[in-house]
Order: sequence, then structure tokens, then C-alpha cells
Amino acid sequence: MQTQVKQRYFTPEEYLLLEENAEYKSEYRNGEIIAMTGGTTNHNEIAGNLYAHFKFGLRGQNYRVFISDVRLWIERPNMYTYPDVMLIEGEPIYQGSAQTVVTNPSLIVEVLSKSTQSYDRTDKFDYYCCIPEFKEYILIDQYKYSVKQFAKNSDNEWTLISYEGEDAVLKLKSVDFKISFQDIYQRVEFETN
Repeated sequence: MQTQVKQRYFTPEEYLLLEENAEYKSEYRNGEIIAMTGGTTNHNEIAGNLYAHFKFGLRGQNYRVFISDVRLWIERPNMYTYPDVMLIEGEPIYQGSAQTVVTNPSLIVEVLSKSTQSYDRTDKFDYYCCIPEFKEYILIDQYKYSVKQFAKNSDNEWTLISYEGEDAVLKLKSVDFKISFQDIYQRVEFETN
């Protein structure tokens, strides 16, 4: 006989309180708390490289860049998450009085992991699309030279551009910025089979 365990649902307030004292980060999805997996050194190198190039490449412009320690709140799906890199045009809009949760990224970057790549490509993208300011989504493969770029055009339709190969250059659509794969993947060591 199988025993069924009842799922516990948490309020956003309970989640935030638990997250304040947690030893690891978790995502909040409509009452469920989902532990986030640890990242690899490649994941960290890619996110850090992009953050650094954004930070210096957009210096003096009206953009703020945040890395995965800043939490994102998306109201409609009732979700808190930690994107790998977020770009905000203008000033951040915070949820609540603390400067720990933002609500208005225009561009989000996720570095794909084996355990999360399906989610990042599907449901998570759908959730991000609920953000009114959201215009561009970048998915970076950490196992090979490959980037997927989703950009909202003037008709509010999402277009996809795929980039492959170590000589490629990612040119953003929502901001005047481009970066070579050499810079994105600097110091990344691909696994050899």
C-alpha cells in the first residue's frame, strides 16, 4: 500500500521569511518551494562574464545589471526566482521596501543546466513573458558554443535567433550591445567525451 504525502503550500510571506535564513536558494512557484540546484564552474564563468561585459559595456547608460543573488517577483504566476543575469532599463522597481526583490527586468539571461534546461526553455519563459517590461530572453548553453535569443518585435511577437560556433557574436535587440562568444565563454572548459 502506498502512502500519499500531502503537499504543503506556503504563502509568499512564509517563503520570504524562510529564504532569509536559508543556506541555499529556492524558487517559489504559486505556493511551492523548489530548491535550486548548485551551479557548475562553467555556469558561473558564463554568468560572470556576461555580467562584467554588461556592467562595463553599458556604463553611463540608463541600465542596471544584476546577477543571480537578486530575486525577481512575477505577480501573475505568483513566483519568486533568481535569474542568472537581469538587465533593467531605468531604475529597478522593488517589491516591498527592501532592495532585495525586483519586478521589472527588460532582459533576462539564463545559463542552461542539464537539470533545468527544459524548464528554462518552456514554462519559465512563459512566466517571464508576464512581465510587462520584458523584451529579450537569452539562453546560453554551458556545454557547447550555442545561444538562443528570443526578442519581442514591434508587433509584440517573439522571434528566435540561434547562434552556434566559437566565432559567433551575440547582438542584442533590446539594447545597443554585442558580445563575442570568445568573451561569453572565456575560461569555460567544455567536457570531452
